[in-house]
Amino acid sequence: MSVPSAVSRTAPIAIAPKPSRFPPSRQGSINNFDSHSKFRTGIDSPDSDSPNGHAPVPCEACLRRRFDCVISDDEEVCVGCQLNGTGCSLAESPQPRKRKLNGEEENSHSKRSSPGWPDNRRPRHHQASLSSTAATASSSLIEEMANFGGPTLLKRTLGLQTDRYSQYIGPTTDFEPSLINLSPFDPHDESLLARGTLRKVSEHDTFLMLPDYNTPGHDHVLDDVEEIESIVAPYGRRLIDLYFRIVHPGFPIIQKTVFYEKYERSYREFSPPLLAAIYILAINWWDHSEELAPLQRPNVRELERLVRVTLADAMYRPKLSTVQAGLLLSQRPEGDQWAPTAQLVAIAQELGLHLDCSGWKIPPWERGLRKRLAWALYMQDKWGALVHGRPSHIFSPNWAVQPLTPNDFPDVEWEENDIEEKMEVERGRTLFDQMVQLSQVLAEILETFYTLQATQAVANAGIQGTQLVLSLAKPIQLKLKEWYAALPAAVRMDSTFQVSSNNTPLNRLSSIGYLHLAYYAAEITLHRRIIRSIDASSSTARGPGGSQGVDPYIQHICRSAAKARLISAMDFVNRLTPSHLRAFWYFASKTNFALIGTFGSLLWATAPGREEADWYRRRLGEYRWTLSVSSKPGEGKGLTEFAMGMLDITTGLLKQLPEKPLLSRSASVADIDAARRQSLLALGDLSGVGSMSGLSGIDGYNSGGLPSAEASGMQSPRSPGGSESSDEGMYANFSATAGMAGLGE
Repeated sequence: MSVPSAVSRTAPIAIAPKPSRFPPSRQGSINNFDSHSKFRTGIDSPDSDSPNGHAPVPCEACLRRRFDCVISDDEEVCVGCQLNGTGCSLAESPQPRKRKLNGEEENSHSKRSSPGWPDNRRPRHHQASLSSTAATASSSLIEEMANFGGPTLLKRTLGLQTDRYSQYIGPTTDFEPSLINLSPFDPHDESLLARGTLRKVSEHDTFLMLPDYNTPGHDHVLDDVEEIESIVAPYGRRLIDLYFRIVHPGFPIIQKTVFYEKYERSYREFSPPLLAAIYILAINWWDHSEELAPLQRPNVRELERLVRVTLADAMYRPKLSTVQAGLLLSQRPEGDQWAPTAQLVAIAQELGLHLDCSGWKIPPWERGLRKRLAWALYMQDKWGALVHGRPSHIFSPNWAVQPLTPNDFPDVEWEENDIEEKMEVERGRTLFDQMVQLSQVLAEILETFYTLQATQAVANAGIQGTQLVLSLAKPIQLKLKEWYAALPAAVRMDSTFQVSSNNTPLNRLSSIGYLHLAYYAAEITLHRRIIRSIDASSSTARGPGGSQGVDPYIQHICRSAAKARLISAMDFVNRLTPSHLRAFWYFASKTNFALIGTFGSLLWATAPGREEADWYRRRLGEYRWTLSVSSKPGEGKGLTEFAMGMLDITTGLLKQLPEKPLLSRSASVADIDAARRQSLLALGDLSGVGSMSGLSGIDGYNSGGLPSAEASGMQSPRSPGGSESSDEGMYANFSATAGMAGLGE
């Protein structure tokens, strides 16, 4: 993205403390915090000359910032106010706004234009250029400000500096890497150039650091924060508590302890879009708080307007908080749009989130935060590509992020004596990690079957397209099976984590539902491709001059496996409890619920006979009823209403299908039996040939040649009271299908 030109510096920003050139009496106070990701907010300020040797009275802005004024020789205002383009009380100018050094941004502001402008956006007047005196003093002042208070947590960060943002220097830009390596870097790995300050984080990775203060909208950041807080006041803290109690455990992209430390000091320390995004999400559970439920909800539309404006401004000076805000906004019920995902991916690449930061010269906690944000963005891209049917933006050749480890999560996020909260945090981390792993399998499904190149390859295979699809699907199917079998106990649907140490049910919401729903969505996405290829091959064979279509027995096994998946997915939805339904659901869940109905409609449409079509019609009716009683409260149209709407649309389209033939059960059984014999004879294996009339005792099929309700998985895999053998049998049938297609192991 285009970035406004930066004001060049005459010296690199130092990180380590420099000996102060001011008397000890002039040193500002420093607020110290403990070692758990805490940092200092107090700063010192440069002294100013005074005729009587005493410090002059500081202006109101510097007093509020705990700065001392530096008065230039030819001006009546202090250098700090000149640098920030704000009014100075020494010149009887309008009172300037506060300026805070914090973990998100360093904000300096002037009064915003009066209200009364159109609701979409108020005009923002950019500050005038710095005077010559201020420009001369600016670089030295910035350098001194970077050293005030000694080394702090944020001064060595890359993506959360208080006054600068970073741009990754790629290998093909106008910066030649070999020339960068010739630059004279100081002990803090920085080198000043005319365009900005180079920051070297590893032997091969370098960033360009640019100042925040001359980017669009920077002079209104504090005004935005104040306006956001005024909308939710006086319930901001309660909404923060709701967010960390409900959303954060299942989506841990923010460090809870650091966030609370900053919020206790001042909400002004946060990036406006991040604070607004947290409030917007938390309001969805307004009724879940006994204190808030009787009260009127804040104006969410106004918050959404502000977050759109402030996030657009933040993209000019992207930081990790910008990605956090974008990811949280995408989790809104109506926030799953595709275009913002593309913007987030671009911002993340600007910040170098796609790189391996394991050995970078940044604080360890920032490395962990970067990895969590990177994988959260990866999930956003892959599941967004699925639900929107769009090409993914992230590909493995340009993705070097290492797998998550326990060290990538905050060390302390619970009360020491609260065992249940500790279990909840650990389960949330496990949930997030497992969702990342499942997303990688989904990425393989999308790349293997749903890219334009993959679609064309199957089309070019003609009548052999189904066999090609089956050969590609088998290893992915096994990966899904292994992933599910290896799920940790903490995130299983029948998890013992649902009860406390004294065996009483926990009154906590659980987000593990979105993980299991995503698993079924991935399975359905794979089987949809198989069913489509079978139907396409059968249509070709039925056409004029068509050759023999898919082997009837292979077709039968594929449809049986698909039916088993559908029943298991529907049963999973039926077993969701209020503690699941009222919890946080990942943004793709709304569409994943709908995909179950879409898959059933596909099987209905491609059913060879009237009996099978009627069976799917009845099951889809039952599924719609389940959705109607599983509505998630507090989210507008809700989670399952969308799925019901899509189900009504697809079933309405199915009414346009021509009447299907009424197949004879005995004839269909005989046809499948003959096809099975032919397939096994072709493979030189007669051991599995038997009378189809006895198929009800083999692979769980009934006398009609279709999976029985019991064998098809009326319970989802590993569910209480369900049989895992049905799921294993489905995989066995799937593998056998691939083998009979001549695809081998």
